[in-house]
Amino acid sequence: MDPIKRDQTNDDMARVLIAIERLRRLDREIPTQVCSVFLYIASHNPCNKEAIEEDLEFTTASCSRNIDWLTDRHRLKKPGLGLIKKTREGRRLILSLTEEGEALVQDLYTDLYD
Repeated sequence: MDPIKRDQTNDDMARVLIAIERLRRLDREIPTQVCSVFLYIASHNPCNKEAIEEDLEFTTASCSRNIDWLTDRHRLKKPGLGLIKKTREGRRLILSLTEEGEALVQDLYTDLYD
């Protein structure tokens, strides 16, 4: 297989780059773990926190920090991104997309598949 030349564009990878840049526009310093948690929730909407910890191999503390970044309130009382909401079902923490999160998912679909 020939290496890709500098003047060639791989359209599939260009679409992935556009989608990643859409996530970065939310917050220029957004960690990849936060992006992974968002995409996990988007693909399993709704889901529970324990599933994220197990499937993405995050510690409880790391998962909590990443989830908080995506809710209305980030750690240390800073505003979060407002893309997910947390609810309790007994002892389980259930995570689901907000309207803003659903809109972002639709934008990502457009970036990737249209």
